[in-house]
Amino acid sequence: MSSTKQIIVIGAGIIGASIAWHLTKAGAQVTVISESGVGGVATPNTFAWINASWGNPETYFRLRTRAMAEWTRLAKDLPGLPLTWCGGLCWDLSADRLESYAAEHSSWGYGIERVGREQASRIEPNLSEPPELALYVASEGVAEPIATINALFADAEQRGARIVTGVVERLTLSNGKVTGVVVSGETIAADEVVVAAGVGAPAIAATAGIKLPIETPPGLIVHSRRHSKLLNGLVLADRLHMRQTAEGRIIAGSDFGGGDPGENAEASARELFETMKAMLRGADQLELDFHTVGYRPTPVDGFPIVSRADGVGGLYIAVTHSGITLAPAIGLFAAREILEGQRDPLLAPYALSRFAQ
Repeated sequence: MSSTKQIIVIGAGIIGASIAWHLTKAGAQVTVISESGVGGVATPNTFAWINASWGNPETYFRLRTRAMAEWTRLAKDLPGLPLTWCGGLCWDLSADRLESYAAEHSSWGYGIERVGREQASRIEPNLSEPPELALYVASEGVAEPIATINALFADAEQRGARIVTGVVERLTLSNGKVTGVVVSGETIAADEVVVAAGVGAPAIAATAGIKLPIETPPGLIVHSRRHSKLLNGLVLADRLHMRQTAEGRIIAGSDFGGGDPGENAEASARELFETMKAMLRGADQLELDFHTVGYRPTPVDGFPIVSRADGVGGLYIAVTHSGITLAPAIGLFAAREILEGQRDPLLAPYALSRFAQ
């Protein structure tokens, strides 16, 4: 791979951090630009579930399972990465849909185990009402988002990457090619620019005439104060997903992305927190610490946009909702495509050009 290419990565969430780290490791000279500093906007408010769970067509499932494998590879490259394969216990679908999901994904090679009430109680002993039927996937896990981003950027900086905090005013162009960015009045030149700015990506891309069809639905997540261990892994119950962090906080949302906070986010958070407490034995002393409302950068068809921008040279786009799951694979694949011109077949369905058809 090239050791001289100058690349700007706009965005310091998990996708931007992974792309920047992979590019730097491959020898590129990388400058990361973030308006909000390390962590970005969406990533700190994520549930952080690594999975290839229900609702995925097989092409997307294959990308997600590859990404799960790339997390293991990344953890070997970055010892101490806060990655845990804690397993996921799921019953957030009706019995017939659970069975359909299990049959389909098992045929694709996903390690799903059907469990009844007794086994569910062994997996998560503190559930107040264990489900009659659930699915358990031992290979699902969590990457604590901010600690992971910090680890990626710390190593990237040691390898020569530069992180700049500032407002991206526009992309600069010459003869149909992006040549850099204007940041807080200063022009920074580059051979290529990667837009991985999540909810901010459409406005930035628009300065080069590129339209990104992205929605930004809000998601409410509640965070408890630290507590002794109540959960062993991910619990994906009907209308409530929860897990306990490495530091002892239980975080929960009405689903993994969080639900609509409504007109009164604080009231919604307290109601959600009480629902969570009721699901756990031994949670009488559990206290709500804070809630977050994150805005999820979601392409309108629900699938990632990871590709060069047709019609404009020197511009690469990487925006997706499932950032935690996909980050190591997108980082690896994007770096290869940018530096070597090799596009991984798993990215074939996810080019920006699909929206022009």
